[in-house]
Amino acid sequence: MNVLGVTLSQQVNPNWQTYVMLCAYFIILLVIGYYGYKQSTSNVNEYMLGGRNIGPYVTALSAGASDMSGWMIMGLPGEVYTTGLSAAWLAIGLTIGAYVNYIVVAPRLRVYTEKAGDSITLPDFFKNRLNDQSNLIKIISGAIIIIFFTLYTHSGMVSGGKLFNSAFGLDYRYGLILVTVIVIAYTFFGGYLAVSITDFFQGVVMIIAMIMVPVVAMLQLSGLDTFSQVADLEPTNLDFFKGTTLIGIISFLAWGLGYFGQPHIIVRFMSIKSVKQIKTARRFGISWMTISLVGAVAVGLTGIVFVNKQDLKFKDPETLFILMGQILFHPLVGGFLLAAILAAIMSTISSQLLVTSSSLTEDFYKLIRGEAAAKRHQKEFLLVGRLSVLLVAVIAILIAWHPNDTILNLVGNAWAGFGAAFGPLVILSLYWKGLSRTGAVSGMVTGAITVIMWIIFVKPLGEYNDLFNLYEIIPGFLVSLTVTYVVSLFTKKPAHNIEKELSTVKSLIKNNR
Repeated sequence: MNVLGVTLSQQVNPNWQTYVMLCAYFIILLVIGYYGYKQSTSNVNEYMLGGRNIGPYVTALSAGASDMSGWMIMGLPGEVYTTGLSAAWLAIGLTIGAYVNYIVVAPRLRVYTEKAGDSITLPDFFKNRLNDQSNLIKIISGAIIIIFFTLYTHSGMVSGGKLFNSAFGLDYRYGLILVTVIVIAYTFFGGYLAVSITDFFQGVVMIIAMIMVPVVAMLQLSGLDTFSQVADLEPTNLDFFKGTTLIGIISFLAWGLGYFGQPHIIVRFMSIKSVKQIKTARRFGISWMTISLVGAVAVGLTGIVFVNKQDLKFKDPETLFILMGQILFHPLVGGFLLAAILAAIMSTISSQLLVTSSSLTEDFYKLIRGEAAAKRHQKEFLLVGRLSVLLVAVIAILIAWHPNDTILNLVGNAWAGFGAAFGPLVILSLYWKGLSRTGAVSGMVTGAITVIMWIIFVKPLGEYNDLFNLYEIIPGFLVSLTVTYVVSLFTKKPAHNIEKELSTVKSLIKNNR
């Protein structure tokens, strides 16, 4: 249903049908949470990793949905609307990075984490892989996860607050609390299985929405000629190389580097039922991702003409998808599209909360209580895991209470932090026998610090020289990789036979294919 010649307050005025659709969506999420609670929360391994029994399709959409958060439906269309097709370099970089991640990291991580003491978390794997009896690497990597994920989680909550403010006129803070409460409800009780199944469901909702909105917008406008009109309004809108710089293109492509170090994504590889199912997951997941990202770019491009033709005025380009969904469709369908945004937001928040909870429980509380206590008191550790979800959510809400940046920038900072701190270490731990504990710790710390220092001190100089606008993951990743390698060359290696261990992992992967 196309509504022409209306003011913004009239455009975004959902009726009872929209609310019914959203309520139905929330009920489905809570039912899935209850199912997860009944099926897979008898011990910490099940609560945190689904008992390593997740199928390829759920794995693929769970990884995709937890990756493509509110930034894909709100941030990326807003960036395309603002700068034109040159913003699509971000989608290209991410697709390449995700594909390489499935090839390089997924098979070895699935086999190695199980072989290395049945590691549940990434810090646990680093500790077992490097035979670190001091637990230093576990503590430092766990701290990095908690710090950056708390910041990352708050970006999703900002998306939720913006959604309810833009779509319903609800106070930003009420929207923030509502989204968080719903996510906590199914994550707190259902654990990893509930998060994975809801991610699958949310992934389906997201891809349908990303196809519907640009297709219907083009039908309402001028079909494929809509893109000609996009160029007529501003020639650079359809130019891959205009509207940005070489540094901008390199920075967008560099987002793909982040995949190697994102705990909430690579944990999906650890939980899949068997390594032979990874190929199926890769094909399904990359197909979903490609369609969704193309749809997001198309929303931004068609939105340029759509807003211009209807003479609309709106302050925040990141609310473009909300605006188009509410104008173009019947309120019931509009409710479905709002649910798609919530799906993107909630799938990421829930995954991040669970990984942070896992780190607090496995990497800190277990150190305090001891391995023996962890085996004897599973219910105690389950309770700690659930309470950790609640604690991190409350802290993230407090940080998000006064938003002061775009969703894309908030996500970008946390993405870079993880990519630089963990990316080189994950790759080297899976492939290089020369990795040492001291090298691993040095690389992690310097990578994270480089990202933070670049954001605080170097990025502001970008107005004087474009080189300083370089995405912080690039210097962070390179510094981390270099430091890890050089320090490892001159420091003591793990006592056990790593060469034999790596050979065994490679053999297991080959046999399971």
